[in-house]
Amino acid sequence: MCTTMETEPPVGRFATRRKSIFAETYNPEEDEEDDGIKMVHPKSDEQRQRLGDSVKHIFMFRALDEEQMADVLDAMFEKSVQPGEFIIRQRDDGDNFYVIEKGKFEVYVKDQSGVESLIHTYDNRGFFGELALLYNMPRAASVKAITNGTLWAMDRQTFRRILLKSAYKKRKMYEDLIDKVPMLKHLEPYERMNLADALAPKQYADGEQIIRQGDSADGMYFVEDGVIKITRIGDQGREIEINRVPAGGYIGELALVTHKPRAASAYAVGDVKLAFLDVEAFERLLGPCMELMKRNIDDYEDQLVKIFGSKANITDIR
Repeated sequence: MCTTMETEPPVGRFATRRKSIFAETYNPEEDEEDDGIKMVHPKSDEQRQRLGDSVKHIFMFRALDEEQMADVLDAMFEKSVQPGEFIIRQRDDGDNFYVIEKGKFEVYVKDQSGVESLIHTYDNRGFFGELALLYNMPRAASVKAITNGTLWAMDRQTFRRILLKSAYKKRKMYEDLIDKVPMLKHLEPYERMNLADALAPKQYADGEQIIRQGDSADGMYFVEDGVIKITRIGDQGREIEINRVPAGGYIGELALVTHKPRAASAYAVGDVKLAFLDVEAFERLLGPCMELMKRNIDDYEDQLVKIFGSKANITDIR
């Protein structure tokens, strides 16, 4: 399971601990331009391939563009560990972020009475150490190697520069998109911010299919740039265009609201940039918009009746 177990404790718990890194802050708004200095640890093609395989499923890296991902691969360095070696110790300052390539690692937490408990075991995959770097808190747990292993590490400053700056830029970009979607104006500021963090970029070339009629729904899409063509299969099995959705519109919400298969197909008209919201985030974040989306179902059904002639000629979408 590729998750972290470094749960951050209450601030007061470490009120008397060393705070040398607490003064080190990173404000993305003050770092609009790169300073040209990047951390690069040379790697062979074989090492780079192994590292790429290790990090490709880490959720924090999904929003990075190609250049940022290249910076991540450049900045990470390989670290071999031996059985019994502690990689991080609870309450120490955070120095590196770690990705496991191979090996087994145990995670321990010591309570206030000094009793140490095993809370998790990583088995040849996973990552750890990011929360202390993101929030400038001491390590919340200890991690010990129980076999020989290989880790990829990234120093604190590089981690914060790449990840925090990327998250900031992504949020600002998607906040601008959210402002252009009328339905989302009903969201409170914190809801809009959470939605911006949850969106993932997707791009499609002219004619490429985005949604297939009859498929199960995995999420919905907001149109950043370009136009989407919506089609539906008619009586004779012929695909008929029923609508076009420009920038500022959205598609795919129907199946999520009705919990039924996709009622239509969607294709890119020219190059298209979309922001994708998966089904889990949809259910968690767009509750305030649900009534409006349900009302839009009526408009959609009326449009289908006009095109296909009667309700008998269309699949029930309710």
